[in-house]
Amino acid sequence: MSQRLGYPAICRLVAAAACALLLSAGLAAAKKDQDAKIRSVQGVVNNAQGEAVNGAVVQLKNTKTLQIFSFITRDNGAFSFHGLSTDVDYELRADFDGASSPAKTLSSFDTRRQPVVNLKLEPKR
Repeated sequence: MSQRLGYPAICRLVAAAACALLLSAGLAAAKKDQDAKIRSVQGVVNNAQGEAVNGAVVQLKNTKTLQIFSFITRDNGAFSFHGLSTDVDYELRADFDGASSPAKTLSSFDTRRQPVVNLKLEPKR
């Protein structure tokens, strides 16, 4: 048995479909806008001789909240931090076996989505 839809029912279906389409487009735009405010940073820790350092502790400090995240470098001296806000400055430094790197700042004015910040260890004096 087939049922015919009247004009008001068709109008309600079209309106519901249009609302669903607008809602999904709005959610996609909000997600894209949110993704535009997220970045990552990566780099390599080298010793004074320029060799990659395995096991160095890299600290990333959020200068707004003072929260600190740590990463222990891999065999190739590489480190990375993800999910960082583009609206915050971050300070990076590395420590290993009594040596430290000078602090480097990842500025909120740096518009790169995946900046590279390499750190060089200097012996303590």
